[in-house]
Amino acid sequence: MKTFFLTAMTMLIVIMASAQHTNILIDDDQSGGQPSEPSIVIDPKNPLHIMAGSILNRYYYSMDGGHTWPPGRLTSPWGVWGDPVLAVDTNGRYYYFHLANPPGTPFADRIICQRADSVNAAWNQRTYFGQDPVKLQDKIWGTIDQATNRIYAMWTQFDWYGNPDPAFKSNIRFSRSTDGAQTWSDPVCINETPGGCMDDSYTVEGPVPAIGPNGEIYAIWAGPLGLMMDKSTDGGITWRDHDIFVAGIPGGWTYTIPGINRCNGLPVTKCDLSNSPHHGTIYVNWSDQRNGTDDTDIWLVKSTDGGLSWSQPARVNDDQPGRHQFMTWMDVDQVTGYLWFVWYDRRNHEDQNTDVYMAVSRDGGASFSNFRISESPFVPYANLFFGDYTNVSAHNNVVRPVWARMQNGLNSIWTAIINPDIIGMEQDKPFAAQPVATFPNPFSENSWIAYKLSEPSEVTIKLFDALGNTLATPLDHCRKNAGKYVEHISAQKYNLKPGVYFVILERDDQTVVRKIVMVN
Repeated sequence: MKTFFLTAMTMLIVIMASAQHTNILIDDDQSGGQPSEPSIVIDPKNPLHIMAGSILNRYYYSMDGGHTWPPGRLTSPWGVWGDPVLAVDTNGRYYYFHLANPPGTPFADRIICQRADSVNAAWNQRTYFGQDPVKLQDKIWGTIDQATNRIYAMWTQFDWYGNPDPAFKSNIRFSRSTDGAQTWSDPVCINETPGGCMDDSYTVEGPVPAIGPNGEIYAIWAGPLGLMMDKSTDGGITWRDHDIFVAGIPGGWTYTIPGINRCNGLPVTKCDLSNSPHHGTIYVNWSDQRNGTDDTDIWLVKSTDGGLSWSQPARVNDDQPGRHQFMTWMDVDQVTGYLWFVWYDRRNHEDQNTDVYMAVSRDGGASFSNFRISESPFVPYANLFFGDYTNVSAHNNVVRPVWARMQNGLNSIWTAIINPDIIGMEQDKPFAAQPVATFPNPFSENSWIAYKLSEPSEVTIKLFDALGNTLATPLDHCRKNAGKYVEHISAQKYNLKPGVYFVILERDDQTVVRKIVMVN
């Protein structure tokens, strides 16, 4: 039987990736609230628990791996004004960073951090940092050192937002908390060269703090000099005297995409903390128009020496020149070391129809497998705000992107259940030209396998453990008419324990294998 299992595994049949990654609607607000700029985070201690957010004050949580999303709204004494950023610590406490809009004081005069002590708990703690009665605080991003639970936050401070006078500057600010966001350090400026205040390519923006293997903090932002880096080796107490040049951004970090209200290519920085061969590598992902205003591309550079030197930019999108790819985000799976990217993509269209694509690199950024995840394209309206970014979170092959979609002038927020097992493999005969999917996956008590037959077929479904032992045969050469079918996999019925299993579905001379994971 193990020989059969291995044979079946080698016969893994892959259909078009766009049909394999089930799209899940998170927020379809028809009131005109226009949710966008989504953020998402998976709890590494329990990947079934996921938190997401979108502007201005929305949050959503999932306790089933991203299949369902109860919603909520944030409040605070200082207002809630967008730029949502989510993080989770090793105690399962969630943190939601956002801008402020306090009554009677200047807009965005501080950065707010709210904390919930579990994925479905109330936001019971609210603190702020970076308050300034005159200057504007914008484009926050935060992260948590999983070794210490220290929280690090970075953002842009504008002397006078929107003022073209070169006397007014923008700078990158940093603050940290060592007590679960109860208190924050006094902000410090970490960039050597300031930018302007017009919120354009001459402004310094976009730092996403990344933690190195020895607790180093890396900050990389975009500005008039391109991508620049600063680094702290003592938890953010001190920083380098001189910034390091990472890469140029020909055309600048702001650019025009037809049909999009505004667009930017701000960088995303991550560091590999896994036990992969690429442990310690720093990655920076962004987009720009170096190949022309009609050809926006996704880029990646990396450093293997702590940021002292950087590779030449590698193009992540693998389409032919002449199409737009924009609003990228990246995460590193800290178990596998794989890099996961998400962005909007127009490779399949000559107009403003827009798809959502992802890519994965399993070799430290040497190569990329691109795949579409949106089930259908959409057309944005240039006169409506669409936000500034997408997002993705990955842990131990659980990968959840999040993006905004515009339909009939209204925004909605979506995720997808990514199946890493099928990405990058050669397409063989499709299973009756229809998808085969398992859900939820991971699961705790029940999972289902859904499939569709385009013609009458004889179907067998078998359940194997990771060693190839047959555990059950839910269907045994059962004749099925053309149509849609869902078969139940019960942990209790089949005496399953937490672990990895494989479901093999056979139709006549075709075989599909799906991995399912049971968790506590």
